[in-house]
Order: sequence, then structure tokens, then C-alpha cells
Amino acid sequence: MKNFEFYCPTRVIFGKNTESQVGTETKKYGKKILLHYGGGSIKRTGLYDRVIKSLRQEGIEVIELGGVMPNPRLGLVREGIDTCRGKNIDFILVVGGGSTVDSGKAIAAGTPYKGDVWDFFSNGAPEIETAIPLGVVLTIPAAGSEVSPDMVVTNEEGWLKRPAGGDPIRSRFSIMNPELTFTLSAHQTVIGISDILAHIYERYFSQVSNTELVDRLAEATMKTVINNTRLILKDLRDYDARAEIMWAGSIAHNNLLATGKEGDWGSHNIEHELSAIYDIPHGEGLAIVFPAWMKYVYRENKAKFVQFAERVWNIDGDSKDEESIILEGIARMEEYYKEIGLPVRLSDIDIGEDRFAEMAEKCVGDSTTGVFKKLDKDDVFEIYKLAL
Repeated sequence: MKNFEFYCPTRVIFGKNTESQVGTETKKYGKKILLHYGGGSIKRTGLYDRVIKSLRQEGIEVIELGGVMPNPRLGLVREGIDTCRGKNIDFILVVGGGSTVDSGKAIAAGTPYKGDVWDFFSNGAPEIETAIPLGVVLTIPAAGSEVSPDMVVTNEEGWLKRPAGGDPIRSRFSIMNPELTFTLSAHQTVIGISDILAHIYERYFSQVSNTELVDRLAEATMKTVINNTRLILKDLRDYDARAEIMWAGSIAHNNLLATGKEGDWGSHNIEHELSAIYDIPHGEGLAIVFPAWMKYVYRENKAKFVQFAERVWNIDGDSKDEESIILEGIARMEEYYKEIGLPVRLSDIDIGEDRFAEMAEKCVGDSTTGVFKKLDKDDVFEIYKLAL
């Protein structure tokens, strides 16, 4: 186990009707806010009205900026920065899922910054030293951005999807009511679940040894997600199952499961090129990329993959060799994704190989990605081929 620091200062307010507290919580940080959200779903469900009512009861002035898309766009971020500067906004309240939270974080970081916000997402990025405080009312469990210091934004110029992060953009509070996820379709639900599992995989598959406690925590979280997804797909309004998934999404990305380890993140970088170019949901891309990545890298640490197969996918390895156990575990993971309605091949969503070289080049250039196995552009190209 490596030395580590664990820091997760976001106040989580979890449970039924907790969105009614948003005015009280927001008032602690400012009286003039930017309310940032996506499309019209929060208005159709009545959440928007409940949030506005709570804010007005506390005398908070609200400036609105909607229109966040999946794979949030730099153009809207820049519009938000201009609004915050022009209106002297002192707090950003995000109502939505991970894309909306990431867009709000980028606005929060970019508003006090003297340069262009894209600097934070570029090579040689400056440190995020300050940001407008931000709070979240979460509607989609997936990205874990409500408790993390991370964000991902897509630049329409060149369709570059890039991550950035820093402690100043952590949410001050995150209101998480599982009831708000009742309106999600089965497909929206499983896309988010794929993202949750991927965040755990990125931390779980580490070359650092002697991390039994954290591995066991990760395995328990994976099994909780797997089991409760099946319950949700039987009843989209199963509060208890929705609650398990919502909390698992935060645990998957608040870095508890990375303590003492070194995460990989190669698969996320490989997927970012897919969702940037083809604008597919991030969770769909991860369900396709991860099995291919596993098949490409498992020989780097067979023991870890045997552990994954036996503990998470219940493979009985007593009468099997390592290779068979590992491949059966990956196959069982793919079958699970198919069972819940996710694609596991690029061909499942009509993506061919014509842009593999371009995506591999954009992903790593002359460098590498990943830690479990350092991947150059030729490796990335081969992983895309395995994902066909």
C-alpha cells in the first residue's frame, strides 16, 4: 500500500425530500446565484419549481443558464463565465447529472481565472487556485462529480474531450434524493451504472500490492451495483435500490477506493475520444472499451484479474487454470452488460474502424496513457480493434 491523503469535504445531504433544503444551504454561500441545469426534464418533473421556491424563501436572486448537453460543451462554459462576471455571481447551484456538474465546475474555475478556461484542460495546465463556490442537487447517479475534484469538458473546436481538476471546484454540498431518479428511463439508468462501475475498475486494477481492505470495499461496491441494477430494472421506482446505486456512485468517485493505490484511467481516456467524436453517452462507451482493455492488459497482473473474476463474478476457479478464470470473468461481465441493455462492441452502435488511428493519435500522441500497463498509440489502436 502506498502513502496517501484522503480528503472529501463535500457535505452530502441524502434522502427523501432533501431538495427542500437547497435554499437554506445555498444562503450560506451567497445571495446572487447562477442556477445551472440541462434540458427541460427538471421543469417537467416539478423539481425546478421546488428548487426555485426554496431559493426564493431565502431571498436569493437567481440568474439561470440551462442547455447543458451530455459531454458538456466549452461554448456554454464560456457563456456561463461571461454571465458570472457580468452579473457578479457569488455562487453556482447545479441541478442535474454529471455533465451539468462538470459544466458548472468549469464555469466556477474559469470565472476568476485571468486566462481562458480551456487552459485548465490543456497540456501544461495551470493549477486551479480559486473558484466560485458551487453546490449540487443531483438527479442522475453516474459520474460521481458531486463529490469529486474532477471535471471533463468537450471543446467543439477539434472535438477534444479532456479532464481537469482541483480542490477549489469541489462541491460545497450535494443534495441527493433517490426519488429524483425515479423518472430516469431504464437506458439512462444503466448508462450511469456503467460509469459507476468504470470508476471502480479504474481504481481496482492497480499494480500496487497489499491493498486488501480497499480491494474488498471496491468489490462490495461493485456487487452492490450489479445486484441493485437488476432490482431497478424490475421496478424503476424501487427507492431502496435507487438509494444504493446513488450512494455507490459517490463512493465510486470520492477517492476512498483509491486510497493507498495508483489508478489507471487509460480506459477513460480511450473512451473520451469515442464520445467526443461520435457524441455517444460516456457510459455506453465505457461498457465497450473496458472489456477490450481487460483482454489486452490482463497478462500484466493475472492475479488481480483472477481475484476480480472469483470475487465479483463468482467464478469457481478450483478446477480451472488462470487464463480460463480470467476470460470467463470478462465474459460474465460482458453478459451482464448485455443483460441490462448496454452495448459491448462498437459494431453494436454502428461505429466502424475508419477513425481508429485518428482517435489513438488524439488520445496519446507521442506519449502514453494508463498505469496498469502504459499504452502508446499502437496499443490504443489495438484496443479499439478488440472493441469492434
